[in-house]
Amino acid sequence: MATTQEKETPCCINTSKSSTASAAPATLQLQKASGALHDWRNKASDPSQDPIRKTSTVATLIRPVEALPDPPTSTTSTKGIPVMMRAQTSHPLDPLSAAEISVAVATVRAAGATPEVRDSMRFVEVVLVEPDKHVVALADAYFFPPFQPSLLPRTKGGPVIPSKLPPRKARLVVYNKRSNETSIWVVELSQVHAATRGGHHRGKVISSIVVPDVQPPMDAVEYAECEAVVKDYPPFREAMKKRGIEDMDLVMVDPWCAGYHSEADAPSRRLAKPLIFCRTESDCPIENGYARPVEGIHVLVDMQNMVVIEFEDRKLVPLPPADPLRNYTAGETRGGVDRSDVKPLQIIQPEGPSFRVNGYFVEWQKWSFRIGFTSREGLVIYSVAYIDGSRGRRPVAHRLSFVEMVVPYGDSNDPHYRKNAFDAGEDGLGKNAHSLKKGCDCLGVVKYFDAHFTNFTGGVETIENCVCLHEEDHGILWKHQDWRTGLAEVRRSRRLTVSFICTVANYEYGFFWHFYQDGKIEAEVKLTGILSLGALQPGETRKYGTTIAPGLYAPVHQHFFVARMDMAVDCKPGEAFNQVVEVNVKVEEPGNNNVHNNAFYAEEKLLKSELEAMRDCNPISARHWIIRNTRNANRTGKLTGFKLVPGSNCLPLAGSEAKFLRRAAFLKHNLWVTPYARDEMYPGGEFPNQNPRVGEGLATWVKQNRSLEEADIVLWYVFGVTHIPRLEDWPVMPVEHIGFMLMPHGFFNCSPAVDVPPSASDLDLKDHGLAAKPVQNGILAKL
Repeated sequence: MATTQEKETPCCINTSKSSTASAAPATLQLQKASGALHDWRNKASDPSQDPIRKTSTVATLIRPVEALPDPPTSTTSTKGIPVMMRAQTSHPLDPLSAAEISVAVATVRAAGATPEVRDSMRFVEVVLVEPDKHVVALADAYFFPPFQPSLLPRTKGGPVIPSKLPPRKARLVVYNKRSNETSIWVVELSQVHAATRGGHHRGKVISSIVVPDVQPPMDAVEYAECEAVVKDYPPFREAMKKRGIEDMDLVMVDPWCAGYHSEADAPSRRLAKPLIFCRTESDCPIENGYARPVEGIHVLVDMQNMVVIEFEDRKLVPLPPADPLRNYTAGETRGGVDRSDVKPLQIIQPEGPSFRVNGYFVEWQKWSFRIGFTSREGLVIYSVAYIDGSRGRRPVAHRLSFVEMVVPYGDSNDPHYRKNAFDAGEDGLGKNAHSLKKGCDCLGVVKYFDAHFTNFTGGVETIENCVCLHEEDHGILWKHQDWRTGLAEVRRSRRLTVSFICTVANYEYGFFWHFYQDGKIEAEVKLTGILSLGALQPGETRKYGTTIAPGLYAPVHQHFFVARMDMAVDCKPGEAFNQVVEVNVKVEEPGNNNVHNNAFYAEEKLLKSELEAMRDCNPISARHWIIRNTRNANRTGKLTGFKLVPGSNCLPLAGSEAKFLRRAAFLKHNLWVTPYARDEMYPGGEFPNQNPRVGEGLATWVKQNRSLEEADIVLWYVFGVTHIPRLEDWPVMPVEHIGFMLMPHGFFNCSPAVDVPPSASDLDLKDHGLAAKPVQNGILAKL
């Protein structure tokens, strides 16, 4: 992932050209410890940092050479803080650059024992090995602006500062296509010489291990090969001919992971069970093939050897007739005429935005954080903190991300019963992300970040403008009018939004983190895209879905998301002083304390251990949870904290023996709490694809029942939506919103938004003598 120059996008057409993304932020001049953040408008990309152009693949891999000596370093002191003469080029949390990914791949490939092993390597994932939290603190304290020595505890005689940070490391998930084995490699990236196009590098294998009895996520290359294999399979072509289709260019084969329903799905084979669709012949530039599902055909594909191993034309279900309302491109909508009364709405920031960006470090309205990206999770937010006046930098969270998605369908008929997608663990949210440079995804003055990841064969792919950072107006922040004088004070709210959008087959998901001026953080998912449909026999209806058009219905289903939040409320690195309290509102019992029968109160309960902390939402009692610092108090003597406020939510609408719950036991509760453990990252385990093990991941970890009374707390919030499809969801679904809020609760001594200044329009009125005047008539009328 690399930063790119920002662009102002006042309309849907982005005419700005993306600058060449640098593989790492430009070298920081650390000789001046007081140096401010680079002005984001003038930050130029340095092509010497990354020799790999933004093409879809890189044909030539960097070959390993002998290690080169480190250049000499020296230190100097500025205002008592020793800093390096040669700056570190990459922060420990920066995503891997394209050059680093290539070095990691080349190092692992070179370590293959034989040419056959090297040729059969397929690279599923190459990601940064995130360093220990104390390394991040050291980097933020002395190596990278804005230089925060207060992050480290004071020591006798002053801090001992190393001359350089530990080398960055990459973690690779490698699938061996010949042996059907999955292995995990760790490579140390001692020095990546991106400027030398000859490919010099320093990469050293730290460890490698074969993980038995697993299947890694599928890759887009495999999906494309699977579609071609199925369409070339003679019995399949014959089955399609029975349905009136001979042009295979109209056929869409969507490979779905097999999941795990019986021993036949065991990970000893790499399997896919495709869903089949067929486009209608038309002149539409984007013909909606999902409008014609092909049912009754069973196909099972061996993805290792890329052959069809099972095929059966079980039932001849006629193709649904072409629906005249199936398409959604301009001029192809219902009636063939688009609206003509939509006037331009432009977002203009003549003085630029209020945020500042240096590499992946962002500052805005007292908030600061770092942006990361992985091929599995997509967007990651690190080191979230709030600058609170004389109290300085106050941490809120170390790491925020969406770590899993599950979409179970509620129709027990074939093939819908097996549609239980783990979109992060089986496919990868980051790998399926979009380039946002051509649409209306973000408006105003926008800062984009590119994303780099490996493709299946080990080349480097880049998604330009993958992550979007911009400000949004958000209505009224606060207001009050004095009815006696008629004088009013009002402030407008704005929020800083960081987002990315991905497509997984038929659905689109937008993932957003919003930061507010009143100290709130909102996590939001926007769901859109096309329904996954089924075909009906003439005159048939089904209770497990909604009829959308003749011969066409949409099964009921649910979408679940898991947010993993490594919290650090008022905790410096190394401190583990957080706890979680559940709050329920209770109605007071009738009696002396409630003589008017109107009393209610908030009751708190400390969640002392992991098994106690498996909790569900309860809107009847306004249930929420507070993450508190056990040693910091506000001016009333209460502990400081942030509260997790649920939005709309649900639980799985499936029986306890449902097959998908074997792999998704974490869906059984809305909240889980664990103490931080480095290897506990994914709630269904690292490899949910064809996973035969029951309850792997979060549901197993909490059985340790570790103490939570004072710990380094990790929250796992599971939230979902039950989708009963409507006709209005067709042909493309209007966005549905779902999410939750992290809200300060006793964290501040008063409203942190009270110091937001009036908007420019209010100041202009005052300058021109048009400020609001006391309203005497109103007072007299009330008196």
